[in-house]
Amino acid sequence: MRYNERELLSLARQPAEKAAEILMRVPKKGSVLKKRLVKLVVNFLFYFRTDEAEPIGALLLEHCRITKEEENVFSISFIEEPERKYCFECDSEEQCQEWIEALKRASYEFMRRSLIFYRNEIQKMTGKDPLEQYGISEEARFQLGTRRQ
Repeated sequence: MRYNERELLSLARQPAEKAAEILMRVPKKGSVLKKRLVKLVVNFLFYFRTDEAEPIGALLLEHCRITKEEENVFSISFIEEPERKYCFECDSEEQCQEWIEALKRASYEFMRRSLIFYRNEIQKMTGKDPLEQYGISEEARFQLGTRRQ
């Protein structure tokens, strides 16, 4: 997937839904846990050296699996390469659970499914499609069972 570096840097500077300094290990041979500033912005997880303003990396939280590994530890792996895991160690079990929940809610697919669910609930209650007023009710991305390509 291609990214515009300037746009990513601009996104990294936006207010975060969640941010903290936690221990992180990237999926490289011999990699060790290092303290990183980790920042969730929309569906990107940016990570920074704790003394730098520019991110050293970003994970697009699509087609990924967030897994509880052990106490205070979770990982992110991608469906295409499940053996490559980014590991994160939090200060507490509570912080770990908060991160897992926030990351699971960050994907486009989660937001799309939530929109479809609430759209259907509103339609049941009111008898009207809430997206109709915006002229987008027939778009495939807002239909159950279709995936955006």
